[in-house]
Amino acid sequence: MERRVLLVDDQRDILKLLKTTLETLKNDEIKISEAPSGEEALLESSRHKIDLLVTDYKLPGMSGIELTHKIRARHPEVKVILITGMTDKKSRDEMINAGALAIFDKPIPIADFLDSVERGLSIVQTIFPAEKLNEGVEEKRHTRISDLIANFRQDVGAEAIFLINDRGLVQARTGALHDSSMEVSLISALMAIHNASLKVARYNHQEKLDAYHVFSSGDHDLLFVPVTQLYALLVAGNGLATEERILESISGLLALRTELERALKSMGVTGELKSASAAVPTVPLRQTDKLARAVPAPEMEELLNKAPEQKEKTEQLNDFWEQAAKKNANKPINSNVMSIEEARKQGLISDN
Repeated sequence: MERRVLLVDDQRDILKLLKTTLETLKNDEIKISEAPSGEEALLESSRHKIDLLVTDYKLPGMSGIELTHKIRARHPEVKVILITGMTDKKSRDEMINAGALAIFDKPIPIADFLDSVERGLSIVQTIFPAEKLNEGVEEKRHTRISDLIANFRQDVGAEAIFLINDRGLVQARTGALHDSSMEVSLISALMAIHNASLKVARYNHQEKLDAYHVFSSGDHDLLFVPVTQLYALLVAGNGLATEERILESISGLLALRTELERALKSMGVTGELKSASAAVPTVPLRQTDKLARAVPAPEMEELLNKAPEQKEKTEQLNDFWEQAAKKNANKPINSNVMSIEEARKQGLISDN
């Protein structure tokens, strides 16, 4: 099925870079159009259905946000990726409120850009293993993890949802944080919480990891919940943790966790907790008996036989050094110097 991407930027070198980057996907279904302004982009959108719009925020004439709204009026299902060099809060808020799939600062991180394009065009090559279907059974369309989190984001009005693995890598995402520059540090801190939760659950002898964490106010309300031992879910949005919505948000989040857990299990990812004692390996009794009956190697046996003799020699050496220390304790270190005791013996000094 043909998918059309419209690239919009007034800088030709950026258009060329974006087009060359998309061509590395080597997907014949992707058709690429280019436009140096919002007006020409609108003209192109009148000729073809646009599946993905990639536009600079600051364009000559209409802005990238205005262009987004006008193209959505013609193609409501269009996905949008915004590119910007703007860093002020007002511009950031405007881009976030535009409902973009992703927002990238210049210079554009190519790998993340391609990932967003694949998700926007629904051609994601998922990192999870494909589900195995029995032969003779009609193939069914399974809900993808990316679809689950995208639908939940729309239902609760969240700004971003991330599925993160135990190494802190984002495995699936939708939307973006208010300040994307803090993403790595935030995820690192949250995964420390995830690992601590695992330990607490083990010490509490929980068969299932059942916990969630809520951080209210700030740039976002953050809801963080472990899905399995290997994955955790982060939801960021405004007003999710208010007194009026918190119960609804948590209830929906736990329901999403259940769906994700099922999807992961169908892919062979388990979420069972190991007990705290399981972390300490034990030697089976039979193996212990075997070690006890084992015959030492010849070299080791020779060392063991020599041990009493070595002990005796060591004791003799200790006696020698003790006697030497007593004998020479009062002798001066310098042979040209006479000790006080020796001087008294020779009558050189008196006791008075």
